[in-house]
Amino acid sequence: MTPPASGHVPVLLEETLQILDPHPGQIVVDCTLGLGGHAVEILRRITPGGTLVGIDLDPRNLEAARPRLEEAGGSFELHHANFAGIQSILGDRRADGVLADLGVSSPHLDDPARGFSLRRPGPLDMRLDPTRGPTAADLVNRMSETELADAIFELGDERDSRKIARLIVERRRRERIATTEALTALICEARRFSLQRAAGAKLHPATRTFQALRILVNRELANLDRLLAVLPSCLKPGAAAAIISFHSGEDRRVKHAFREGKGAGLYSEIGKLVRPGEEEARSNSRARSAKMRWARK
Repeated sequence: MTPPASGHVPVLLEETLQILDPHPGQIVVDCTLGLGGHAVEILRRITPGGTLVGIDLDPRNLEAARPRLEEAGGSFELHHANFAGIQSILGDRRADGVLADLGVSSPHLDDPARGFSLRRPGPLDMRLDPTRGPTAADLVNRMSETELADAIFELGDERDSRKIARLIVERRRRERIATTEALTALICEARRFSLQRAAGAKLHPATRTFQALRILVNRELANLDRLLAVLPSCLKPGAAAAIISFHSGEDRRVKHAFREGKGAGLYSEIGKLVRPGEEEARSNSRARSAKMRWARK
């Protein structure tokens, strides 16, 4: 399968299609539409007679994906919403397959104005939905030192979380921390990295803190918990749900929810962990940390 014209390469595409096994006439939900990389291929397989239900927090993603879906043909509907509300979006319908590709998409990281990139200067925003909610700057400048340290440690697995939180609180007394550049420099200082050394590091010293703030800003774990809680009721018998995660906390939640669901009789089958093959991991850097778990009702 050739990469899409947009240059965006969906993670674990072949494995996702194999697990969901979309067929004509089915209803399949893509909870994290993004640029439509997975959705376009799903739509082609459920046409004719099927419906692709696309959900995304970012209205810009919906705008970007729409022409690609239109070109693919078939029936689809797009919803600017949080996937935690999947039940209300489906209404009386039940899905033949559900996909969620968690985290941020390439356009979020590539656009410095969105505030996700620690390598490109921009406002400290990080909202997946830029139309609502507090920004990362709002949280960084108002949370207590303990709250910041705990969040950075728990959501980012950052061992230097207390050093970072302490320096954030100290510096914000002088001036509001408002840019990605300012926060990156502060984290490097707290972790005793020069900016030059940080730029050449395999894992930038600010990566885990930025990840933690992004998850916190967008309430990603709480929303994932809600999705996992309602997911069995959204599936038809025999339907599969596949969730791709990039963070250990997300993966643990998915694993436990699927195992508990199997034990409670909500799922008939849960699959083994799926990781990218060597070729995909080599050609697509975003795929390297991807983990997919799936369950069948």
